[in-house]
Amino acid sequence: MRVLEWAALDDAAREQLLGRGVTAIFDPQLRKSIELIVEDVRDNGDAAVIRALARFDGCDVAAGGLQVTDGEFAAARESVSAPVQEAIAEAIANVRAFNEHLTREREWRVEIQPGLTVGEKSTAVASAGLFIPSGKGSFPSVLVQIGTPAVVAGVPQIAVVVPPLPGGGGEVDPAVLCAADQLGIKQLFRANGPAGIAALAFGTESIPKVRKVLGPGSPPVQAAQIACQQYGCHTQMLLGPSESLILADDSADPRLLAADLLNEAEHGPDSASVLVTDSEPLIEATQRQLAAQITELPQPRRAYAYAALGENGGAIVVADLSEAALVTNWYGPEHMQIVARDEEAVLAMIDHAGEILLGQQTPIALANYVIGVPAALPTGGFARVTGGVTAETFLKKISLAKSDADALERISPAAEALADHEGFPAHAAALRARKSAS
Repeated sequence: MRVLEWAALDDAAREQLLGRGVTAIFDPQLRKSIELIVEDVRDNGDAAVIRALARFDGCDVAAGGLQVTDGEFAAARESVSAPVQEAIAEAIANVRAFNEHLTREREWRVEIQPGLTVGEKSTAVASAGLFIPSGKGSFPSVLVQIGTPAVVAGVPQIAVVVPPLPGGGGEVDPAVLCAADQLGIKQLFRANGPAGIAALAFGTESIPKVRKVLGPGSPPVQAAQIACQQYGCHTQMLLGPSESLILADDSADPRLLAADLLNEAEHGPDSASVLVTDSEPLIEATQRQLAAQITELPQPRRAYAYAALGENGGAIVVADLSEAALVTNWYGPEHMQIVARDEEAVLAMIDHAGEILLGQQTPIALANYVIGVPAALPTGGFARVTGGVTAETFLKKISLAKSDADALERISPAAEALADHEGFPAHAAALRARKSAS
């Protein structure tokens, strides 16, 4: 793990830390190549999706074969072990409970002055498309994390695209099918990442067009979502390469600290894992633990971890916990864990993080799967402007208002004055017409 002293870092070094994952997503050459795929799908529908599967995933899918069949769902129920299916059920239950609590009030109204009532009504988006990655492993947990909120929100049409398993004949991860089955999601399609994103954005002969597309993935997947925005498809920014930041003081257990640093570090070569602390002895002890634990990882996970703790991340030495909070807010991590004697005092200083886990008995691994809080979280510093995927992600708000005659008479002069000032005579006339009518 590389060690950096915050006070000694120049602007370029700080920007290198801040730019984790984002530089690749916005690379001009990548964007151009992704735009070609997006345009191909827009123009040629299923044929382009099938072409992308052959080119990028090495599997041949016949025309009309993009949608997962009832037989594949049935086979998945038989092939996935009972413990995995039970784990999926437990995760869904907790994510559902969190999101139902979050959205228990879909409508509110309040009288802000006599006779004038305002409020909001929340309704689900018309349709949603979810991308579930599969290139580096099996990820039913991703569908649990982004599919359950969509179901709780009441989205009437949910479509899911999943790249086929590597080295297969187009088979889709059966564990993902089991998660979809438990959620009641029936529209699943095999598709390459960028092509699948485009198919959801535009619609093809097989894949329905949806109004909102989201899902975590590689830079090409994120670049495809960005490319589709220009055509009016709404996406969630930015669910890119995994990252974590642990803010710790010398009360932390270095063995557990090393284990949690490796948690997100093993995701991929573009992952980032960061430790922020005011204790250099803690860094030294954690280094020893990392040296022992990293050897237990198989390849390529071990190589990913070296990158995440090396050129992509590392330990940042700060003067005190106040400076640690400053660094954290500047970084805006996807996953954050606080390990300190006074966790609440540190928490009060944190404004920007996708999630905050308190203490070493709340590991990131637990939150990734079964705690129920969002695990599909903004990366690349976007936690400074947005949050994780919840049922609210799939809801839109409609404003409500009602004025009685007395309130109208009392407040309309202000509206008339503004209408006259801005040069809108019809606005003013609409208000004055009510005076004459009374």
